[in-house]
Amino acid sequence: MTTTLIDDIGLLVTNDPQVGELTAELRNAAVVVEDGMIAWIGDSSTAPAADEHINAAGRCVIPGFVDSHSHLVFAGDRTDEFEARMKGERYAAGGIRRTVGLTRAATDEQLLANATALVAEMRAQGTTTVEIKSGYGLTVVDETRALRLARELTEETTFLGAHVVPAEYADRPDDYVALVTGEMLDAVAPYAKWIDVFCETGAFDLDQAREILEAGMAHGLGARMHAGQLGESAAVRLAVELGAASVDHCTFLSDADVDALAGSETVATLLPGVEFSTRQPYPNARRLLDAGARVAIATDCNPGSSFTSSMPFCIAVAVRDLGMSPAEALHSATAGGARALRRDDIGVLRVGARADLVLLDAPSYVHLAYRPGVPLIHRVM
Repeated sequence: MTTTLIDDIGLLVTNDPQVGELTAELRNAAVVVEDGMIAWIGDSSTAPAADEHINAAGRCVIPGFVDSHSHLVFAGDRTDEFEARMKGERYAAGGIRRTVGLTRAATDEQLLANATALVAEMRAQGTTTVEIKSGYGLTVVDETRALRLARELTEETTFLGAHVVPAEYADRPDDYVALVTGEMLDAVAPYAKWIDVFCETGAFDLDQAREILEAGMAHGLGARMHAGQLGESAAVRLAVELGAASVDHCTFLSDADVDALAGSETVATLLPGVEFSTRQPYPNARRLLDAGARVAIATDCNPGSSFTSSMPFCIAVAVRDLGMSPAEALHSATAGGARALRRDDIGVLRVGARADLVLLDAPSYVHLAYRPGVPLIHRVM
């Protein structure tokens, strides 16, 4: 096995609670990597010899970003919808059906090429783990192929057959729920790790969401939920009740929602790219953090409401508009995302964890928000 020493690290973010609180930072640090895992962390002056050497030259080193919410298997774009919103039109979830039509018509090769290109964009911007959802097929065949293709890019795959009710079932949504929880779930289960549902006006109601998530959990899939994007509902509390790993969006929350999240292991995943793109109000991260809730940041990369692959951008928006400190935003984009995927081997730099790390062209991670839009990723490992 080959060992690699990274030394002369000006600031190392470990996120390791054994080292300190939140970002748990070390200065003048070094890391030894062996066979893709962290083998040693300590002061640069006492670093052991290794087969290979990387001089960080005083740069900041952080864990790789963990993007725990994306929709990358799709065809086409919805530029016209974005332009209309920028002219004042209100966002609604109806545009999803447009992408469904384009995705159904695309070939496997086209879908995989597009998703692969987006993952490459993410990697170039420091993301080392990504979750990918289905949800733009909405037939047994198309949802199965979406997850089969996603599985070529990540092990964190999510079945989102309950994204919206497709046009052909518009007058019989209960029949579509039966399809999702029956034949479709049976077909996709071998390719999915998670099940998700969009519980919102225009998508699925509370009873339907419960039925869908419970069916997926009975198949051995972990639960996730889209909720609180367009207004308050009891969906957030349902996610907590079912022990969902995360509830995503959380733009509109009642006091009861915040209390439920704070008293649970369910992560509130915030998606600031959505509010940037839709001109909806931003979620109040400060309220969640002060209550003691677990928080993650993700891109929600999709062609309709958040067509960004950049976690640094989302960090900058979170600091500027969600009420987060730079340290809280970075922690949410790394350790928070890992927690939303119920992983303890990523989002943290400690002995025994995966050596997924990023060297910044900056002395501090604060520059991710301080210098928004500037390409600060020097190297991704």
